[in-house]
Amino acid sequence: MSTPRRSASWFGAHGRAGMTARSWVKNQGYSDEVFDGRPVIGIGTTWSELAPCNAHQQRIAEAVKRGVWQAGGFPLEFPNMALGETLMRPTTMLYRNLLAMQAEETIRANPLDAVVLLSGCDKTTPGLLMAAASVDLPTAMLTGGPMLNGKYRGTDIGSGTAVWQAEADLVAGKITQDECYFIEGCMSRSNGHCMTMGTASTMACIVEALGMQLPYAASWPAVDARRYAAAQQTGQRIVEMVEEDLKPSDVLTRDAFRNAIRANAAIGGSTNAVVHLIAIAKRVGVELTVDDFDTDTRDVPTLVNLQPSGKFLMEDFCYAGGLPAVLKELGDLVERSAVTVNGRSMGENIAGAEVHNREVITAFDEPFQAVGTGTAVLRGSLAPDGAVIKQSAASPRLLQHRGPAMVFEDVDDYCAVCKDDDLDVDENTVLIVRNAGPKGYPGMPEVANVPVPKKVQDRGFDDIVRISDGRMSGTAYGTVILHVTPEAAAGGPLAFVHTGDIVSIDVPNRRVDLEVPEDELNRRRAEWKDPDNPYPRGYQRLYYDHVLQASDGADLDFLVGKSGSDVPRDGH
Repeated sequence: MSTPRRSASWFGAHGRAGMTARSWVKNQGYSDEVFDGRPVIGIGTTWSELAPCNAHQQRIAEAVKRGVWQAGGFPLEFPNMALGETLMRPTTMLYRNLLAMQAEETIRANPLDAVVLLSGCDKTTPGLLMAAASVDLPTAMLTGGPMLNGKYRGTDIGSGTAVWQAEADLVAGKITQDECYFIEGCMSRSNGHCMTMGTASTMACIVEALGMQLPYAASWPAVDARRYAAAQQTGQRIVEMVEEDLKPSDVLTRDAFRNAIRANAAIGGSTNAVVHLIAIAKRVGVELTVDDFDTDTRDVPTLVNLQPSGKFLMEDFCYAGGLPAVLKELGDLVERSAVTVNGRSMGENIAGAEVHNREVITAFDEPFQAVGTGTAVLRGSLAPDGAVIKQSAASPRLLQHRGPAMVFEDVDDYCAVCKDDDLDVDENTVLIVRNAGPKGYPGMPEVANVPVPKKVQDRGFDDIVRISDGRMSGTAYGTVILHVTPEAAAGGPLAFVHTGDIVSIDVPNRRVDLEVPEDELNRRRAEWKDPDNPYPRGYQRLYYDHVLQASDGADLDFLVGKSGSDVPRDGH
């Protein structure tokens, strides 16, 4: 006899418990047949009009439902907390862990045999995947797809990336505010998430590289009919996964994470993938450190010519062959035996992949950027536990640099003076923006890529070294050293830098150092006071007390690991 479905303890129960479960679901118009023991599939969305990237998920959910019904399952849609990167303040990263906790508890507490999780905007993808890893029921993800390419005066422009450029042009007096308004509509012309290789596109590709969504699903545009066909196929497949008992713990292996890390390097992906992948790995029990993002990518060139590092956009990437074509191009660097949610190995999934545009997806032996241009992990006296830099988005002339620090306690202090003509700054200055880490802001916002000072731009330089314990958007560019750990608010060396101190950067040798004598650093350290939790109540207070550092994924310490799908008490 086969093992009863998990949902059977609700819908198959006798007496009061079963009557309660069945009768209240019947008020939605379902007939008795749906309670015949078929798999109950939860479809978890992050739909909200406050999360514009995810605003089309209701239609995607309907397509998933079609597939579930076709395969003999019973689909039930449920909401999750929506994290809209473009609207939510102070930062969606503050709430990624809350989404993960909420989704985990919702999945565990309800009569579900498996789930399809719909995401899109930056933090919804890792947050939901963290939840799935902790519950460990059969799970497939489907990201919402990128917007169509932005079109502006006969050229393609990318969401996010065009914002940074327009802001710089506005400061430089090259365009007017009215022109900025016009650009806004040009770059956001359909449903979907950023069509640059920002964090949303990066994490969509990461989920596919991990094996947690169907091949090619990362890159179909949000409004492409094939996005909805993939949704229907995902609904069909999740019912089969229940029969196979194929769970996240079967897919999210060390090999899967290695594939994701290498894929991120090959696509020129966001540095934010580092903190998210570490958090997911800690949920499923896979040992993963920040150093893996350097050592596992030393042999990986950047193959994909997409903004912000390159020229093209996600729609072009889709038509050029998508992620399977990139993975096939990586050859033996891909762990081909890794299991994926469609029931085939990664090697089987990419065997027939082809590149259709060599300008967009370049050949391994003639790459867009050479080996070693992916995310680099730096260590040194300024970042004992590591920092990261996206080499493909940095200026080559600044990858080895030495200059005086100009220190700002927070991003607002810097932005208040960055346009001043009398600011004591030049192209050699190293801007330090601290208190932007997990505790310091709180939530580790994407503010590290502060604008280049107007005075420096006027001198003809569009980039200078910026160092922060915060993050930057995957759509951004520049020589920005991020995720400095420990952060300033936790007593890391970043807290002890003074304006005028010499800072040296040597990316090829993976160093970032503060050239201050140890005895002087010790004196400054002794004067430093650990800040008290500034938040009187609520989630922010909980977050401040329990958040881990960026090198540990910035999860909450009590959420690391998994609790499984058993309900602690069933109430009957």
